[in-house]
Amino acid sequence: MFIQTQDTPNPATLKFIPGVPVLEQGTADFPAADSAGSSPMARRLFQVDGVAGVFLGGDFIAVTKVDDMDWFALKPSILAGIMEHFASGLPVIEDNAGNVTEANTDDEDDDDTVKQIKHLLDTRVRPAVAMDGGDIVFQAFDDGVVTLQMRGACQGCPSSTATLKMGIENMLKHYIPQVREVRAADF
Repeated sequence: MFIQTQDTPNPATLKFIPGVPVLEQGTADFPAADSAGSSPMARRLFQVDGVAGVFLGGDFIAVTKVDDMDWFALKPSILAGIMEHFASGLPVIEDNAGNVTEANTDDEDDDDTVKQIKHLLDTRVRPAVAMDGGDIVFQAFDDGVVTLQMRGACQGCPSSTATLKMGIENMLKHYIPQVREVRAADF
C-alpha cells in the first residue's frame, strides 16, 4: 500500500491518502482519544504519541498533532498505523457509529432559506474543504446568522476565519440575501 501525504492549510494537521476508500459516505471526527471508541482505525492512530485528533473522509485520513511534536518524528508511526489497520481487515468505523456526519440533509422543519444554505454548503463548500482535510457542517440559521461547525483540519486552522468570512459568507450573501453573517460554532 502506498500512502500519499498532503499538507493542509492547518500546520498542525496532515492529510494521509491511502489510495483506497476510507469511508463509504460522510465524515467522522475524533477530536480526542476518548471519542474514538467506534473507530478501530482512530483508536490505533491515537496510540501514536503526539496524535491529538483524527478526521476520516471518503478517501483520506487527516491527523492533527500536538503542538510540541514534529511531523518528521510522527509521520512514520502514523503511516505504519494506517497500513497495519488496512492489513488487519478491521472496519474503519464499526456499525451504527454516531461519529459519522452525512451531508446536510433537509429536515421537514427547514424553511426554504435553510434548504438553500444546506444545498450550497453541500455542493460548493464541503467538497472544497474536504480537499484540505476538513469539513464544515451546518448547525443553525437564526436572524440572518449562519452558524457552522468546523471539523478536521478546519478546526483550529489559522485560515478558517478567512475562509468563513471571505469565502463562505460572501458566497452565501450573494445567493441568499437573508444571510447577514457566518460564524463558527463554539465548542
